[in-house]
Amino acid sequence: MNLALTLAAIAVTVILVARLSAPFGLPAPIALLIVGLIASVLPFIPDVSLDPDVVLLGLLPPLLYAAALNTSLVDIRANRLPILGLSVGLVLFTTFGVALLAWWLLPIPFTVAVALGAIVAPPDAVAATAVARGIGLPRRITTILEGESLLNDATALVTLRTAIAAAGLATSHHGFASHGPVSVGSVARDFGLAVVGGVGVGWVVFMLIGLIRKNLTEATSDTALSFAAPFLSYLPAEQLGASGVLAVVTTGLLLAHKSLVLQSAASRLSERVNWASITFLLENTVFLLIGLQLSSTVTDVRASEITLGRAVIVGVAVLVAVLVLRPVWMFPFSYLSGVLGKAERMPSKAASVAVTSWAGMRGVVTLAAALTLPPDTPARPTLILIALIVTVGTLALQSSTLPALARALGVRGPDPREDALQEATVVQAATGAGLRSLDEEPGLDPVVAQELRENAALRVNRIWERLGTLGPSDTEPPTETRRRLRMVMLDAERHELVRIRDEDDVDHEILSSVMNQLDAEEAALTWSMARAARLRDAPLLTPDQVSPGCSHLSSLPDCAVPSTADGCEECLREGETWVHLRICVSCGHVGCCDSSPGQHAGKHFTATRHPVMRSLEPGEAWRWCFVDEVLG
Repeated sequence: MNLALTLAAIAVTVILVARLSAPFGLPAPIALLIVGLIASVLPFIPDVSLDPDVVLLGLLPPLLYAAALNTSLVDIRANRLPILGLSVGLVLFTTFGVALLAWWLLPIPFTVAVALGAIVAPPDAVAATAVARGIGLPRRITTILEGESLLNDATALVTLRTAIAAAGLATSHHGFASHGPVSVGSVARDFGLAVVGGVGVGWVVFMLIGLIRKNLTEATSDTALSFAAPFLSYLPAEQLGASGVLAVVTTGLLLAHKSLVLQSAASRLSERVNWASITFLLENTVFLLIGLQLSSTVTDVRASEITLGRAVIVGVAVLVAVLVLRPVWMFPFSYLSGVLGKAERMPSKAASVAVTSWAGMRGVVTLAAALTLPPDTPARPTLILIALIVTVGTLALQSSTLPALARALGVRGPDPREDALQEATVVQAATGAGLRSLDEEPGLDPVVAQELRENAALRVNRIWERLGTLGPSDTEPPTETRRRLRMVMLDAERHELVRIRDEDDVDHEILSSVMNQLDAEEAALTWSMARAARLRDAPLLTPDQVSPGCSHLSSLPDCAVPSTADGCEECLREGETWVHLRICVSCGHVGCCDSSPGQHAGKHFTATRHPVMRSLEPGEAWRWCFVDEVLG
């Protein structure tokens, strides 16, 4: 009963704090960390001890798997050099830098100091994902941070295992025990087993799950299998002495990469929704649990041979070392990676490197690794307190100042308008492929074909309509009108279903089926309206330079003198209203977009064969080639 009440209290606290912190612009992880720290010193709050088994076996695998599912394997490959440099090189650099400092400040052997360095060295996958996505860092920086945090735990845990073995300490959790004398050969063997074994186990589990998924047709069964996947990878790998972290990450990355082949649309949607809920609870619970460890950790230090004041001073010194060592590694490494391989270099601008070097938040893995230290480890309570100080310090300091640093250095996140522009071109290309396949269908009914072509045009136009400003009378775009009116209809339809249900004239299963259809349609409309609203409210940013996409875009000018400053010539003449404006770069003709009733920009191309038009909307610098159907 006590366990059930504790879990329920944690879940309710996470939900309430996350909801209440949103209006103040305070990230939920930071708010929960503060709540945990305060709750840990309140006398009526029971002690919540963080068992390393719960973290390393219960929380870490699903959190790593969820992060891997949302990470692109293609992006990881494209940035493999900086990711490996951070997840291996920086972890070892930080480990031995901290080890030298701790060895000098504390009465501990150097091997134990190395263990402490390995504990505090790796930034956390949960913290990196939550903070980087929350504040809107550029996607390449976010990818590098996510890739680093997904892989660096393997380096740190192998180093920790080796340090404990070299110190000759008693058996600890998860195989962190002495396996005989430590040598360069044994270290290389352990590291090779961790990497090769972890990746191998992850690949085998991926193949097995992929084989099972090909024979699964129910979305619920597929989602249940997804919940088991991280543990199916992590546990066998750890039993074999390999890296369970790499096994989980490998499985997650490969399954996400092959999801379009292995899963149905219903399975992908179910998996996405369920994992989003699980990730929300687990990620935020982690930060609450970190804060709750303060009181018990301080009590243990007071009972040890090292005074609390000295332990705190050493903890702050290690925190400063961790903060300093990251940029000391990253700036030279960024330069060297640019010399060795320009295609895979670190973010080249000093501002981007500075932001990346300040995004080294530690998390629950650091604290859990500290708790795995054997009971006979010298100064064990002090080492655990140092790990807590580093974790809380990096989370509080870096998370709170990173947005201001990014703004001050001009490092901005993705522009919603640029995203909408890329989305429109991708949808246009995919729709074009679908229409071409339609032309190859034998004996197709012309009426059906025309209806499908009109629906395809609507899908493309509703994305293009997100761009630009409203028309001359601030009328909403046609797609917005359709969405708004459809929501009104859905509300009326739902009320009618409730009336029919209350009269008890129709079977419940039939009503549920109809209600599910309405819910699915409303969910899609709500998601689309929210995206359109975010784009509408986003500030105009200076557009990035877009490279030409074809010979027409390369040879023709970027723009031309508009033939009129009043708007679409034909719309003005015919008394129509446009949605967005386009200009022909060859003659300066101003016409309306394909979402407008007149579609005069497209008609101008048909009449004149001038191939390139440009957006005439504020803040937009893109051009479109009608001939090659490419963006520039």
